[in-house]
Amino acid sequence: MTGKERFLAAAARQPLDRPPIWMSAPIGKEIDILCQYFGVSNWHELQVKAGDDVYAFDIPYDSGYATSIAAAFDWYRNGSNVDPDHRTLTADGCFRDAQEPCDLDFFDWPDPRKYIDAEEVRRRCALAPKGRATLAQVWSAHFQDTCAAFGMETALMNMVANPEIYMAVDDKIVDFYLKANEVIFEATKGMLDAIIIANDFGSQLGLLLSREMIHKFVMPGARKIIDQAHSYGVKVIYHSCGAIFDAMPELIEAGADFIHPLQATAAGMDPRRIKEAYGDKVSFCGGVDIQELLPNGTPEEVRAKVRELREIFPTGLVLSPSQGTILDDVPPENIAAMLDEALKL
Repeated sequence: MTGKERFLAAAARQPLDRPPIWMSAPIGKEIDILCQYFGVSNWHELQVKAGDDVYAFDIPYDSGYATSIAAAFDWYRNGSNVDPDHRTLTADGCFRDAQEPCDLDFFDWPDPRKYIDAEEVRRRCALAPKGRATLAQVWSAHFQDTCAAFGMETALMNMVANPEIYMAVDDKIVDFYLKANEVIFEATKGMLDAIIIANDFGSQLGLLLSREMIHKFVMPGARKIIDQAHSYGVKVIYHSCGAIFDAMPELIEAGADFIHPLQATAAGMDPRRIKEAYGDKVSFCGGVDIQELLPNGTPEEVRAKVRELREIFPTGLVLSPSQGTILDDVPPENIAAMLDEALKL
């Protein structure tokens, strides 16, 4: 089987010769560490050399003040004293005092169609080695963006006290991502296999919101983004960190093809429990613990975890670190062990 065939078979929970593997995305110094270890010079060459089944790429975005679509909104340019270079979900955003939808009119909502280089999107997708599944890291994190727009405390309070203003902002952000993703889908027709989107609503111990609140305030936008991807024949990996077991039915109902990242050290996220509860309804991506095992374990311990996950999930799992990124505390020997054990037929 090719990597693409494995990926699509895992999405459909069909028989596999082995589970597909995705190295995930190293960031910061870890890119240099892994490139040096594998004897390559950049992330593209690293993905080619690693030999995993999924080839991921970022979206080229430049609005003049934002160079990442994951941080496209400058919530601190209009009436806030927060430095945009040090933004955080907990800081006050520019809509902290908004009470009515008309209070949003002062904000200059960006049009992503002006700032995404469609030709470069297509070029990056085309770099994937033949037979690999292609994955666009679009993120589309509308829940997190809405929290940043108000400041997280105000956003969560508005869900209860002023849901109209919360949804007015979220709708604007979802519309931004629908326009952005349309550019990406049109540019990669016939080439793109999947996107990864992200909204973190789990902590190490449980959900940040009740399942009912997730259903009411997060899933409407998620469904629109997922439905749009499916209309182009593109699979969706839905990322949320943390202990999200109780919210998985919402993601399944919304149409996610994969739930990421199977954060096994979070409360209630044992892979066997998850497989038994939801393994016939949705596929998964992740599972190789990046909080303790990959940074602090030995290569043989990493190999043992990969073998265990392969036994639990003969299909329906893309093996990957249990987070969307690899930080620079992970020894390259452990990434190599993960890949080598996962690639065995």
